[in-house]
Amino acid sequence: MVAMSGGVDSSTAAALLKEAGYEVIGVTLNQWPEDLPPPQGETGCCSLSAVEDARRVAGILDIPYYVLNFRDVFEREVIDYFVASYLKGETPNPCIVCNRKVRFDVLLKKARALGMDYLATGHYARRLYDAEGDRYFLAKGRDREKDQSYFLYSFTQEQLAHTLLPLGDYTKREVRELAQKYGLPVAQKAESQDICFITEGDYRHFLRTRAARDIKPGPILDTEGRIIGRHEGLPYYTIGQRRGLGLAMGKPCFVVALDPERNAVVVGDKEDLEQRVLYARDNNYILWEKPPTRVRITAKIRYRAPEAAATLYPMEGGRARVEFDEPQRAITPGQAVVYYQGELVVGGGTIEAVSARE
Repeated sequence: MVAMSGGVDSSTAAALLKEAGYEVIGVTLNQWPEDLPPPQGETGCCSLSAVEDARRVAGILDIPYYVLNFRDVFEREVIDYFVASYLKGETPNPCIVCNRKVRFDVLLKKARALGMDYLATGHYARRLYDAEGDRYFLAKGRDREKDQSYFLYSFTQEQLAHTLLPLGDYTKREVRELAQKYGLPVAQKAESQDICFITEGDYRHFLRTRAARDIKPGPILDTEGRIIGRHEGLPYYTIGQRRGLGLAMGKPCFVVALDPERNAVVVGDKEDLEQRVLYARDNNYILWEKPPTRVRITAKIRYRAPEAAATLYPMEGGRARVEFDEPQRAITPGQAVVYYQGELVVGGGTIEAVSARE
C-alpha cells in the first residue's frame, strides 16, 4: 500500500515500487474535517485536485486506487492534539503526530489487515536493517535539503519492519526526473508547505473557530515578573516572536516563555532566548531496545535547525534531559527534539521544558 497525496514524491514512490516488482495499490486519506470548507488550490494534500492527481497517477501506473475515510481518527489524534497543545502554551508539530498516530499506526494496521506486507510513503529518509543484531534503523535521506527523518523518529521496530521508504536514496531533482521518465503528470507539481488543515494560511484563524471560548487575554510580563502589556491569548504567540507584541520598550523584545498557569506571555532580551538544557517527554528510541544512561548525540530542536552537539540522559517514564554543548536559541515546548548519531536517527521526544543551565 502506497500512501498517495497527489504529489510528485508519493507518486514516484509508487512508480519505483511497481517497477521493482511489487504488487502495489495506492490510497489517499480523506481526513478533511466535515465542519471546514474543502481546501482549494493545487498543492493541498486533502484537496479534491490532490485526489484527482493521485487517481490519474494510479491509472497511468495501472494500479488499484482507493480513497479511505480517516476523518474521525485525524480529528481525534491530530486536530484535537493541535488545539490542546496551543491552549497549554506549546507550539505543536502536527505532521509528526500524524505520522505517529495515523499513517504508521492506523493506516499501517489497515494495510496489514488487508493482507499487504508493507506501507510505503514518499518520505526522504532511509530504512536500514542490521541482520547481525536483527534490528531496523532509520537513517537520513541522501538529499540533505529534503531529509525528513526528523518527522519519523517515532518508528517502532514493528512499524519499520513493514514500512518502505523508496525515495531515501534519491535527491528531489532525481525524483522529478524519474516522474518525468514515468510520464507522471505531477512531475513538476509545486510542493505544499502549509499545515494541511489550515486553509486560511493562518493557524490563529483556525484556533478561533475551534477554541475561541478557551483563549483568554492576559498579561505580558518582563523577566522580572512586571506587567508591561496585554496579550490576546497564549495560542497566538510563540517562543522567539518579536513582531506583533504591541510593546513600546525602546528596544527589541522577544517572547521567551509562555506561562499557562498565569496565562502570561513573558518577554525578554535576545540573550534570554539562549538555553542549554531541555527536558523532553514521550521519548522513543530506534537505536536501542533500552537506552544507555548517558550518550553523546547531535540534536535538532526544530526541523530546519542545524544539528548541535549534546549529551542525552534518558530518564524514567519516557522522559529525557538533553544538555547542549552550546546554548540554543528559542527552544520551544511542544516541538520535537530529534537525536542523531551520524547518519542514524537515535530517537526523539517532545520538548516540555527548558533551562539555562543544569
